[in-house]
Amino acid sequence: MPIRVIVHGALGRMGREVINALCADPQMEPVGAVDKRAREKHLSLPDQSRVIPLSSNLEDLLKQTAPEVLVDFSVAEATLPAVRTAVSHRVNLVIGTTGLSAEDLAEIDQLAKSNKVGAIVAPNFALGAVVMIHLAKIAARFFDHAEIIEMHHEQKLDAPSGTALSTARAMLEARGKPFLCPRVQKESLGGTRGGELEGIALHSVRLPGLMAHQEVIFGTAGQTLTIRHDTINRECYMPGVILAIKKVSELKGLTYGLDKLLGL
Repeated sequence: MPIRVIVHGALGRMGREVINALCADPQMEPVGAVDKRAREKHLSLPDQSRVIPLSSNLEDLLKQTAPEVLVDFSVAEATLPAVRTAVSHRVNLVIGTTGLSAEDLAEIDQLAKSNKVGAIVAPNFALGAVVMIHLAKIAARFFDHAEIIEMHHEQKLDAPSGTALSTARAMLEARGKPFLCPRVQKESLGGTRGGELEGIALHSVRLPGLMAHQEVIFGTAGQTLTIRHDTINRECYMPGVILAIKKVSELKGLTYGLDKLLGL
């Protein structure tokens, strides 16, 4: 039987891409769409084969559609209320919304465990980005200096990106101590050196024409090592999202990061 899926944030760019991917996979069945901007009662699927219920009220839609999995690509402020509602109906969670705090993640874990459902939260569902972080963790053990440059489209709400922060934290965990961060004697323009997380300088670029890109640059005497990942369109995230949907019902509590599903 296909997995019944509801999409939260369905009218956003990522939400629409998720619905496209669900329709293309015979093991998936999109059964409902939730978005605060919903004005119609139904949403036509991309292939025009049928319509699914569309609502701004998650509680009502959960009762109407009885999904197995809720996929959330909304905004951080809307994610926790959606999680609380979904787990009360024993619905598993796949969350790609960025900007969630450590406290948010702890609550998601507690709610998922107490309601005996699985929750997968990933700062990035692109398989290449997951491998990039894995490689950065390996390199972090051999270099004392590192910086991260992340580049996104001009409409991205948060900076630095969740992927950049996750990369930096993974590098620090692998290294076991802070990196060395050279200090400039004079900063002619404040903030030029970017933000800093335990010695890793993070720089955010926001420009039209960009999608999502990240460079992790390591340096030591006489050489540098650069690990770079580029996304061309939002389709790149969908294999990771589909994988998470298929695996989440086998889990209980929070699983953070797609690397756990890939065995990295």
